[in-house]
Order: sequence, then structure tokens, then C-alpha cells
Amino acid sequence: MGRDPSLELLPGTLDLLILKALARGAMHGYGIAQHLKTRSEDVLQVGESSLYPALQRLLLEGWVKAVWGASENNRRARFYTLTAAGRRQLSRERDQFDRLMLAIHKVLNAT
Repeated sequence: MGRDPSLELLPGTLDLLILKALARGAMHGYGIAQHLKTRSEDVLQVGESSLYPALQRLLLEGWVKAVWGASENNRRARFYTLTAAGRRQLSRERDQFDRLMLAIHKVLNAT
């Protein structure tokens, strides 16, 4: 029996993962999705129906900004970058996520 590739993310986790990906530098949506897929060894496969609404939320919050440019294959693409507010939010969300994972780990390992 193989791994289930359709694992669902906890609410809010996608935003954290996008912010972390953009901490590396400007990326377009497809690049973000590929980065998450590659880094997670194909476990996280984020579709457009989840990715682009999340990017729009992050834009509205002021945590990312976007400019139009040309992708690697010379197609028009929107490139997203992290703002200073986005870097602060990434730090806050990472701290909260780490606390949550520690708490879950403690409960799962309780005897």
C-alpha cells in the first residue's frame, strides 16, 4: 500500500509555507507550488484553487507584493516577494506553528 499523496494541510499552514518559500526570493505561483512539492518530496501538492486565493489573501494583508514579469519560458507571470511585514508575520506564524506541533507531539507521545 502506497503513501496517500492527498494529505490536507492544517488551516493557515499554506500561508506559512508560501511565506517561507518567498523568504528565498521572488517566485511566481507555479514556482511556489513546485518548490513546495519538491521540498516535501511530493507530499504537498498545492493546486491553483488553493494557491492563488492564499496569495491574494497575503497580498491584501500586505505580507507579499507582486509585479508582472516574464517567467523562465518567457511567459507573462506575476512574481511575488515578501514584504518587511511578511517577514515579521512569517516569524510569528513559525513560532505559533512550532508551539502547536510541540503540543501535538506531547499529546501523541503521552503514556
